[in-house]
Amino acid sequence: MNQPLFADNYKTTPYWQDIAPKLALPDTGLPAEVDVLVVGGGYTGLNAALQTAREGLGTLVLDAEDPGWGCSMRNGGQLSTSLKPSFSNLAGRYGRELATQLCVEGQASLDYMHALSREDGLEMGLRETGRFHGAHKPHLYESLARDCAAGHPVWKTDAFMVPKGDMARELGTDAYHGGIVNPHHCSIDVSKYHPSLLNKVQAEGAMVRGKCRVVSLERETSGFKVLTSDGSLKAGKVILATNGYSGPLSPWLQRRLIPIGSYVIATEEIPSETIDRLFPTDRVLSDTRKLVYYYRLSPDRKRVLFGGRVSLSETDPRNSALKLHRDMTALFPELGSVRISHAWMGFVGYTFDTLAHAGEDNGLFHAGGYCGSGVGMASYLGMRMGQKAAGREKSLSAFEKIPFPTRPLYQGNPWFLAPSVLVYRLRDRFGI
Repeated sequence: MNQPLFADNYKTTPYWQDIAPKLALPDTGLPAEVDVLVVGGGYTGLNAALQTAREGLGTLVLDAEDPGWGCSMRNGGQLSTSLKPSFSNLAGRYGRELATQLCVEGQASLDYMHALSREDGLEMGLRETGRFHGAHKPHLYESLARDCAAGHPVWKTDAFMVPKGDMARELGTDAYHGGIVNPHHCSIDVSKYHPSLLNKVQAEGAMVRGKCRVVSLERETSGFKVLTSDGSLKAGKVILATNGYSGPLSPWLQRRLIPIGSYVIATEEIPSETIDRLFPTDRVLSDTRKLVYYYRLSPDRKRVLFGGRVSLSETDPRNSALKLHRDMTALFPELGSVRISHAWMGFVGYTFDTLAHAGEDNGLFHAGGYCGSGVGMASYLGMRMGQKAAGREKSLSAFEKIPFPTRPLYQGNPWFLAPSVLVYRLRDRFGI
């Protein structure tokens, strides 16, 4: 590398994958038939498989790459209540009752992660660090303060404001005009969660195979005929858990999920005195921009992990890394000489209504569209779909009750992304 901002050992492997334990899957062939086939070995698929395997159903998880290769090992490790629209927005769309149900399940997604850590003993380094959400324009601080004072009709947020004069206790930057803290938001160690979940799923009896792409699904009188890159099999039920990597396997789903690249860098290790001055807490961090930044310290408090959407169209992470470094140092000028050790990207599964969705069509289940807040919601909806496939849960999730919209002319290629990003960039400049 001849770029001065890249470390000598710079890698395009996600930081989490680089430090995660290396797990070897059993080298087994495809079974002729399974009760449940789960397509996708990330958070959604593995949590679904955990439920079906526990019910004694023959369960097979297939992934086109190594399990976890997608955003389950490329995310920022931030946990929240996972809903982007406000309660008033949701109530205007669906009425107060369904809006309340959606919010209740948003909280349930966070509670589920606590349960996985506490009751199932999954190693994930879960910590209730809280989130600081910075106001990048003065009037946006006032908007956050009004929302904080009004409270939330469903969630007990315990949120509090941090005025600009008190910013030093949260962050060592002058770039924000204060912000809001949500103390119940959490962080996880991404390098631990997926491997721990994968081990748990296999211990419960599910079979997991990587490098085996599902090519087609064909309905039969009972179940599905499944063609893969390694042969064919029969499945009684199928759970689609591919989110931003869904592709053409389900044209219906492809028309409703929007793959959008999100880009992340990890810095080299930074001296502890600099870290302590700039990041006096271990909170997860974001701000009021439409083109959101999400960032945090690595679990060992030695690096900054800084992510966001920084280009009009998909680009090489090497190019996005320079822009992310520029934006990071605009917030923290002291980091200007800190080099980049890792730069990577992943495809977020977005939706036209900025909500996650789940559902079933006669034995074909799906969950996805987490819109960048998928660590908890993917795990939770995967669990719900796994319970439904196992016949243990009959009630509908609120995310099954809402319509799953698409748009005319959309076939899975987000041709509208560049103009949308440009509009958001202009809105961020003026804080509108």
